[in-house]
Amino acid sequence: MTQPFRSFVIFAEMRTGSNLLEATLNAVKRVTCFGEAFNPYMMGWPDKDELKGITKAERDADPHRLLAAIFDKPNHLPGFRYFHDHDPRVFDAIMEDRATAKIVLTRNPVDSYVSTALARATNQWKLNETETPIPAAARFDGAEFRQVTGEIEEFQLKVLHRLQITGQSAFWLGYEDLRDAEVMTGLLHWLGRTDLEGVEPASDQVPQNPRELAEKVENFDEMQAELARLDPFMLRKIPNFEPRKGPAVPSFLGAEAGKGLIFMPVKGGPSDSVARWLGAMGAVTGDFNHNSLRQWKRQHVGHRSFTVLRHPLPRAWAAFQALLKGRNAELRQLMRDIHRVALPPDPELPGLGDGRKAELFEAFLDFLRRNLNGQTTLPTHPGWASQSETLAGFARFGAPDMVLRESQLPRELSWLAASVGIKAPADLPDAEPFPDFLNEQSLRAAAKKAYLRDYVAFGFAGQP
Repeated sequence: MTQPFRSFVIFAEMRTGSNLLEATLNAVKRVTCFGEAFNPYMMGWPDKDELKGITKAERDADPHRLLAAIFDKPNHLPGFRYFHDHDPRVFDAIMEDRATAKIVLTRNPVDSYVSTALARATNQWKLNETETPIPAAARFDGAEFRQVTGEIEEFQLKVLHRLQITGQSAFWLGYEDLRDAEVMTGLLHWLGRTDLEGVEPASDQVPQNPRELAEKVENFDEMQAELARLDPFMLRKIPNFEPRKGPAVPSFLGAEAGKGLIFMPVKGGPSDSVARWLGAMGAVTGDFNHNSLRQWKRQHVGHRSFTVLRHPLPRAWAAFQALLKGRNAELRQLMRDIHRVALPPDPELPGLGDGRKAELFEAFLDFLRRNLNGQTTLPTHPGWASQSETLAGFARFGAPDMVLRESQLPRELSWLAASVGIKAPADLPDAEPFPDFLNEQSLRAAAKKAYLRDYVAFGFAGQP
């Protein structure tokens, strides 16, 4: 016998119609959707810092407390929306609970990407019939689009895999289904509300940008050309059951020098200097997908693939510098408010002295330790993920022939070049310089606590 659902979760993403779906559900008596309850930046909805009597700080300290509070609603069907970048600590509890219905909402990824870009440009995230849409056009960024859709696809595959191994099913919805009364009625019946004769979609929200894509995208021709280079995909279809291959393939670089070299960069490492070294010896190809990379390898008999590891301490420093100098002011504020990294206000960041930087960096290393141990609301960013996990991801497509060290690049790249028949390689890059204070014992100890797995796996010494 099937167990009746006592709660639900909507797996969705930005600009997929999840606000409209939530409004439809909340219009039904004894059904409540509590917004994006586990969004690291808010509590359910914008400008809220409390939900079900639990503050944002209390949720961040123990997210399962909020999960229990949401689901503790007798004679009611409660739920929430969950996106790929929401608190990962509640994911297992959600998936393992068979009494929690899983609803998967997807949309054409190009429409979703453009809609998100327009919403950010206008700060207009919802629209009712009395409001006037703000005219705007977005610029399509191919690299950003590939990164965003790759992260979402990886998450959807993760959800599908967990459904499969636990023997559960989900209710799959596309964006176009949300205004179909028959589909909404079917959804509520599936959730167990067979007492309802019919369910009408919410009418207090209207489509914000019902124009053709050509009118909404500044560089429409460029976007078409970029999309034509990608493998066909339909993210609103149930993903296939093949094991996921290396998710970082689009970042690989193929060099024509000698018999051919494939560089598999680890984010946060010396990727730029290695890319310049490759480019100095001849043509370099990028933006691979699985099929095009296989073809490249077939055409380059005798090729070698390689990656370069950086000592965890300077790599963490590179991530810290990216945090200080990046455009994500929200992330810096989250570090101040939640994650115990007491960054000064943004205007003061350029004038930080070495002593203050060392103090803040040590706090950031402690955050990395907690983040890599699954103790924070933020997902693990590729720029600070452990290198051992990154290489494990590479191996799902094909492990590199050689794993080099930044500290020994001149010697190891010279040997690598000789192995593919390059007799006179370009000038070999040295390791990048880093501040002397990184050698402080407290920082070395904090880095080892954060990245112990990498220290053990790759034999890194305590001193960079």
